[in-house]
Amino acid sequence: MQNEVTISLDRISKRFGENIAVNDVTFTMVQGECLALVGHNGAGKSTLIKMLLGLVKPSEGDIELMGADSQSSNFVEIRKQIGFLPEQILFQNNMTGFETLSFYSKLKNARQSDILALFERVDLLAAAHQRIATYSKGMRQRLGLAQALIGQPKFLILDEPTTGLDPLSRQRVYAIINEVKNAGATVLISSHALTELDERIDRVAIMNKGALAAIGDVDQLRSSIGLTSMIKLTANHEEMAKIIHHFRHDMVKFEGKQDRLSLRCPIEEKPLLLKKIFELNVNILNIEIVDPSLEQVFMRYTNDVNTVGVEEL
Repeated sequence: MQNEVTISLDRISKRFGENIAVNDVTFTMVQGECLALVGHNGAGKSTLIKMLLGLVKPSEGDIELMGADSQSSNFVEIRKQIGFLPEQILFQNNMTGFETLSFYSKLKNARQSDILALFERVDLLAAAHQRIATYSKGMRQRLGLAQALIGQPKFLILDEPTTGLDPLSRQRVYAIINEVKNAGATVLISSHALTELDERIDRVAIMNKGALAAIGDVDQLRSSIGLTSMIKLTANHEEMAKIIHHFRHDMVKFEGKQDRLSLRCPIEEKPLLLKKIFELNVNILNIEIVDPSLEQVFMRYTNDVNTVGVEEL
């Protein structure tokens, strides 16, 4: 059974005078999907997010969220079902964390009784009644996430959600994102931390100069532009000679001192190459499989002159 489409953008464009910030963007998102929106600074991501929130009117095209047009009169009610974590979080320093979430809960008509549970969820319960002036950058970021989660939103927009967080807190944020996704919420993450997103998203939308350069799951995009995987083998000197003899045409790099060999392989042919390696009956000390990263996919689709090939990793 296919999930319901909750977000639909149909040929969206936004112009500011002669400047085209977003140019003819079309895509949909379904219930329970996590989509990463990535692009260089100035690619149009922030403008697109503002249009999704109904804060900026498209110059052309239509946006529909949960059955309502983003510019319709009833979108105010729909907005209560949206959680938003902005890139720049600004709170009143003289208010406590609890007072802040209480204020936002009232704006959303959400239950005040859920506030302490939100603090516990983002690991801020001990600081709930402290003034925000005493919060560190990471604590403010987690408070911002708690604010976005008020009212169990059906659509969650997170702009650079892990900025300023330590590794443990980053893991916690992504665990929360996974929880709300599994509960049926649609999640849009805008981030420059591409290495974090690789295994945590369903699809990626790549923006370049206001246009949608590509959209799809990472494996599809890797294959469509011909990026290859790398299989790195470590073996003793004699066994390595046998491997080199059979796979010399696939070799990318041989590190003699470490007896380590790197073989290039089309993504879809990894099982076949591994089967051929094991059929040699050689004693392999270690195997490492390196797939092209989301960062490499992004660079290729945005024609970045500093594109790094997987063979250089």
